[in-house]
Parts: sequence; structure tokens; C-alpha cells
Amino acid sequence: MTEQRDKSPSYKRVLLKVSGEALMGKGSGGVDPEMVDMVAADIAAVVASGVQVCLVVGGGNIFRGLSAAARGMDRAQGDYAGMLATVINALMLQNGLERQGLETRVMTAIQMAAIAEPYIRRRAVRHMEKGRVVIFAAGTGNPYFTTDTAAALRANEMECDVVFKGTQVDGIYSDDPRHNPDAVRYDQLTYMDVLARQLNVMDAAAISLARENKLPIVVFNMHAPGAFAAVVRGEGRFTRVIEAG
Repeated sequence: MTEQRDKSPSYKRVLLKVSGEALMGKGSGGVDPEMVDMVAADIAAVVASGVQVCLVVGGGNIFRGLSAAARGMDRAQGDYAGMLATVINALMLQNGLERQGLETRVMTAIQMAAIAEPYIRRRAVRHMEKGRVVIFAAGTGNPYFTTDTAAALRANEMECDVVFKGTQVDGIYSDDPRHNPDAVRYDQLTYMDVLARQLNVMDAAAISLARENKLPIVVFNMHAPGAFAAVVRGEGRFTRVIEAG
């Protein structure tokens, strides 16, 4: 069942969650430079509109700790390896954004001073106030937490108005529409809808953290040029996750 959307609000500060898979483009792994350039151009358009942007990036295109754990690897060790994969993606995105003429900072939850700043909340806020795009890498810095949870956490810490999650489909469905043509697409859901129906758009910890802080989540397909800028304007197809009422 779909619901009528309200007029799109005016955002001051937003967080974009970019999955590692999104950076693969049409490939089966690694990073597609054309996809990085497309995402960077899209972010540049949003920044040009006066919106402050920060990012959390995943690492599933390079290494996924949970999958490695299922094959017998120690879970914590696998998660740390996955965090390092997110740093590679963050550096690729930083390069793409700087080619668009944007000032950027990569901040990591695990210190690696030679290539990035350590995550310090007040410093990150100050970077954004100066118009810089801040890329948060290495998740939360702790095993057993996903980059979706890191996105909800950083968005709350940065006092963002909303989390945009870029995926490979144009919103939240009752099932994976790439495999089930009968999957139902939703325009709007509550946090409890997502949890109760076990809709796997973000993990339960991320949804719960967003719910506790009334942080809206917007899910969209970021594989089309200009998709991010469009959903920031309230255009195109997307699903909003908000509090009931």
C-alpha cells in the first residue's frame, strides 16, 4: 500500500549512505571509476544547492566480514578487514569529489593518520560548516556493527535532517524485486513497519537508532545520473521511513 508524500522539506544537512556494491557499477566487484564520477557529480550538485553533505561508505564490493565469518573466519577479524575496505572506497570517493572541485575530508573510526583524520565529532561538524564534504570510513570502529548502523550513528551525531540510502532499487519492497516480480513497493513506511515486516533495507540496530531519534530515512536507486540531487528535491521514486503519525 502506498501513501501520499508530503511536500519535500528543505534540508540543511544530510547524510548519504553509499554501499560498496553501488560503487561496483555493472561489475561484479571492485570499484567502477565511472560510477564514482557519477556519484561525485551528483553530490556536487547537492552541495551547490546549499545543502551540507556527509557520507558513510560501505565496503562490500571489496570484502564483507559477515560472509567471511560464515566461511569460518573469526567474525571480529573479518569485520576489521571490512572496515579497511571502506577506507579504500572512501579514498576513491574523495578523489572523485575533488575532481568535481569540492573540498573534502576523510575521517576514520580507526586511526590511520597518514591518509585520513581520526573521527572527532566537533571537528567533523566544523568541516561541514565550512562547506566541506566529510566522508566517514571504517564504520563505527567496532566489530559486529554494520555501516548502516554507522550511518544512523553519524547522522545523529552530525544533527543531520535525514539519511539518504542509495541502493540498487528505487525504494523499499516487500521482497527483492530483482528476483521476485510480484514484490510490492512502498512509498512510505514507519520504523516499526520495517522492523515488524523484516524488510532488509537496513539492519535492525540502524532502524532502531533512527527511530529513537526520529531521524527520517529515504531509500532510492542511486544508479541513475542525478538521482541523489532529485530525491533531495523530493523528486523521483523513493521510499521514506518515518515515525508513525
